[in-house]
Amino acid sequence: MHNLDDNIKLAVIGLGYVGLPLAVEFGKQMPTLGFDINRQRVRELQEGIDNTLEITTAELANCPHLTFSSEAADLKHSNVLIVTVPTPIDRHKQPDLDPLKAASKTVGQNLNPGDIVIYESTVFPGATEDICIPILEQESGLIFNKDFYAGYSPERINPGDKQHSVADIIKVTSGSTPEIADFVDQLYAKIITAGTHKAPSIKTAEAAKVIENTQRDLNIALVNELAVIFKLIGVDTEEVLKAAGTKWNFLPFRPGLVGGHCIGVDPYYLTHKAQELGYHPEVILAGRRINDDMGVYVAENIIKLLTQNKIHVVGAKVLILGLTFKENCPDIRNTKVIDIASELRRYHAEVDVYDPWASSEEAKSQYGISLIEEPKQGKYDAIIIAVAHKQFREMGTEKIRSFGKPQNVIFDVKYILPADAVDARL
Repeated sequence: MHNLDDNIKLAVIGLGYVGLPLAVEFGKQMPTLGFDINRQRVRELQEGIDNTLEITTAELANCPHLTFSSEAADLKHSNVLIVTVPTPIDRHKQPDLDPLKAASKTVGQNLNPGDIVIYESTVFPGATEDICIPILEQESGLIFNKDFYAGYSPERINPGDKQHSVADIIKVTSGSTPEIADFVDQLYAKIITAGTHKAPSIKTAEAAKVIENTQRDLNIALVNELAVIFKLIGVDTEEVLKAAGTKWNFLPFRPGLVGGHCIGVDPYYLTHKAQELGYHPEVILAGRRINDDMGVYVAENIIKLLTQNKIHVVGAKVLILGLTFKENCPDIRNTKVIDIASELRRYHAEVDVYDPWASSEEAKSQYGISLIEEPKQGKYDAIIIAVAHKQFREMGTEKIRSFGKPQNVIFDVKYILPADAVDARL
């Protein structure tokens, strides 16, 4: 076991949106190894390039104690190992723990007596101790809480958000013994200027993380359902929300597409555990169903708009502005924009997708979509503003409308343009 005066050698396993910013913060203060199995990712980082656009070349250069590797054996030189690999869901909406298990296996094979393994990946309560720890024990031959220890400190990274960096967000911490809980808390306190919150157990910290995004998911599901109802009534959802928002305790949520690797995924981890224990969650899954259906709902509204304007849906040329799961971020994982495109293609519309943030290669490999380089003026029957990228905001009404044919329709998912400048919005 270590105290903070010891010679801490840190390793961060998984250098995505969560792991890299964390490694950078620790790398400013102490020896930190950034490890990833993706050799190309490691090579790019060694050259000062972060393709997630979360960290600049200058920021990478300002980490005197940070090194990168894709060689698992290099982990043997670390004594505090932080696991930040993704925890997605599979096509059946069940937790996919394969990356977490693989990372635990790699860590276990390189674990030394006295080491501390801290998990940041979002999981259901109990996963660290019931799934990860046995793998560490099996691979290392060491005994938990005697030869090595564990902690859990859930990630709170918000991709694309430059106002709330890793150091500016309060960090929940926990440990497998009271002493380790203190150590983990003090370790993060060295880099988290916003402060820390020490939870009484690993399970408590896991549960806190998984409900953060479940709460947001349900609130967005509520306003999405309200948007559907208000469209039937014939009132503008944004105007209703503005009016209701004048009350001090009204929550400022807006309707939209709920994708990405957090809000659209994490609730399924909690519902999976609940069902495993014999309880069928109703409210959480109802919210998930509403949010999962919004892409198709948008597409159906486009089809109605085209028909009302006597534009044939079959062969209609449709431009979708934005593919990423959120604005000003290149991440296309679990984006719900794909649901809009797929549904429109089912009706034989010709769909172009333009996104200056997304990678063409990733769009092609993940979704079979060939992104266009630039929208052509006067080409489209329908234009859908699906993501609120700053580039689209800067375009304004005239520029966006210029992509359309003389007769065209605009559907604004993200309230970028004024209500009177578009034909419909959520």
